[in-house]
Amino acid sequence: MFRLWAKIWKDNRMIKDTVVCDESSLRRTQKVFAAMDRVMYEFDLGKPIWLDKTVREFQQHNRARFYQDNFIEVIEFDYLEIQVIEEDDFY
Repeated sequence: MFRLWAKIWKDNRMIKDTVVCDESSLRRTQKVFAAMDRVMYEFDLGKPIWLDKTVREFQQHNRARFYQDNFIEVIEFDYLEIQVIEEDDFY
């Protein structure tokens, strides 16, 4: 099972979070983007832009933060953090 944890932070406090589970046979990248779509829908946000820095951070640590620079619209929080908390045994 693949699980992605998304958290919204403001003033060093987590104000909202959700966990998205995916048991499909999609590849990892597809699962990440599908989970992000579900997170954005649940949090009522537009899709963030994956900047080069964000991609590198996610590839190295399975965690990424999306700041105001990643969003087209103005956000009411400091950043959105995503983290892969469980991976499939095979890809």
